[in-house]
Amino acid sequence: MDYIKHIRSLVGQEKLIMVVAGAFVFDKDNRLLLQKRSDNQKWGLPGGFMDLGETVQETARREVFEETGLQLGKLDLFGIYSGSEYDKTFSNGDQVSMVQVLFSCSEYAGGLVSNNAETLKNEFFPLDQLPDNLFPDHQRFLEDMLSKKERPIIS
Repeated sequence: MDYIKHIRSLVGQEKLIMVVAGAFVFDKDNRLLLQKRSDNQKWGLPGGFMDLGETVQETARREVFEETGLQLGKLDLFGIYSGSEYDKTFSNGDQVSMVQVLFSCSEYAGGLVSNNAETLKNEFFPLDQLPDNLFPDHQRFLEDMLSKKERPIIS
């Protein structure tokens, strides 16, 4: 995040294009891993902002590990989400235009962490029993994943 702090020192709160990567992680029973976030107490997908020099796959792996304790195996591209509907202004006034890259994964190692600075809880949920208090920013991704329609790679 030093990169982001450095860029913000130059441009202030002006809108920046930022890449976010995360993953739909499924267990052997096809349950979906969700993270209860510490910043808003909502359930969402593990993931986060790309660091300089990383590939999007490395970003997804690092973020999922930091937030859940799981080391991901094979990643399949699920979708790329971009456009003005993914613009956001954070509570501190910083503006971003996000490019969100999501993968799906059913191979992982390690054990779930119960909580850390970014996570209140991690839990696998059956797809027909997802919690009600979902992070609104992830709603579209979850709807696409649950949809019986063919999933577009790029949205």
